[in-house]
Amino acid sequence: MKILWLNAGLLLPLDKGGKLRTWHLMRHLARRHAITYLSFAEPDQCRADIDGMREVAERVITVPRADVSKGSVQFYADAARYVLHTVPYAVAKYHSREYTQQLQELLREEGFDLVVADFLPPVVNMPDRLPCPSVLFTHNVEAEIWRRHFETARQPLKRALMHGQWSRMLAFEGKALDHFDLVLTVSEADRATFQRLYPSEERQYHVVPTGVDTGYFSPGTSQAAPLDGARGDKNLVFTGSMDWLPNEDGMLYFCADILPRVRQAESDVTVSIVGRAPTPAVRRLAETRGVEVTGRVEDVRPQMARAAVYIVPLRIGGGTRLKIFEAMSMAKAVVSTTIGAEGLPVTPGRDIVIADDSVAFADRVVHLLRNETDRRRLETAARQLVVERYDWSVVARDMEAALLRAARQEQDPPIAMQATA
Repeated sequence: MKILWLNAGLLLPLDKGGKLRTWHLMRHLARRHAITYLSFAEPDQCRADIDGMREVAERVITVPRADVSKGSVQFYADAARYVLHTVPYAVAKYHSREYTQQLQELLREEGFDLVVADFLPPVVNMPDRLPCPSVLFTHNVEAEIWRRHFETARQPLKRALMHGQWSRMLAFEGKALDHFDLVLTVSEADRATFQRLYPSEERQYHVVPTGVDTGYFSPGTSQAAPLDGARGDKNLVFTGSMDWLPNEDGMLYFCADILPRVRQAESDVTVSIVGRAPTPAVRRLAETRGVEVTGRVEDVRPQMARAAVYIVPLRIGGGTRLKIFEAMSMAKAVVSTTIGAEGLPVTPGRDIVIADDSVAFADRVVHLLRNETDRRRLETAARQLVVERYDWSVVARDMEAALLRAARQEQDPPIAMQATA
């Protein structure tokens, strides 16, 4: 197939869950299909990031666009311009005449078999009608994220703003789904939520489950050796993009409500918050005793390897968390909220621990810190689950079959690739 892949940004550097998911799936698709990738790029984007995209796309076309740092004065000023806009700010800010023109030119001059819109932002620049079948790859139910932002907000002004964005996203997301021949979701839970929020008997869905590179995220790799050469029996770790509001909220909540309870039992516990672009509020957490905020790191595996427990205290979210499968592939014991593990095919008590209030979350963490037998059992079951069922090669094969059906190009399925043990 000739595929036109639309996104709001480059996938490199691989520092966000959505980027990682798309990268691994495209890497497998590119072996059999010709992919043209159209996206925005920062004016000072590293040339290596653009060139590196050719590992997953035959052709890479970029449109210049400068994003502003979340939490900055410029960010709030920019957002204020869209308070009364009918399209939610998270999408409207990507509207671009140059991107639209480039897209129309590609559609006019190239005979694509399929168009894939990755996330919602590209939709704002797409024409109402396309000359070929189209697919929307959703990594979250965006309206649900904004609903949870509204429900967890405490300040009246913030609640009002979040409610406005939630209602706008509901309207925009529902209309967007109607433009596509197929909607890809990352979990059965997301598919069910889409059908509940935007009922349609005609819309086609296909679930592309979350995967993991089980060879890269392996407890036996030399690169995954703990930073200090020894296991951190009292260290907790969280990894993720720290400018994503659900991650910021989760770690602020953990440090304020959960960590003090853990320290009542284990006073010397430490916490590592690992991920790109921490907001000012997250950076201030480093002022708390025993809490480190690393910012972006080249390789998260050493940070994960030294931890005794991997924590996912999210109260807001959607889609599925790649970070959980990465931790499980590293044979880490994971304690998560229900929202944090939402959509993942995990079994509480067997391969993950679920706790939804601060007391229960702290208790589960303390138990795993103190009980090595239970921790090792959880680690073994977690690693076994992802190796046997969720290596990216298996997931990508299933997605390829769905795209071929959408493009009306049914073919014999590709040869199955063995998951890395």
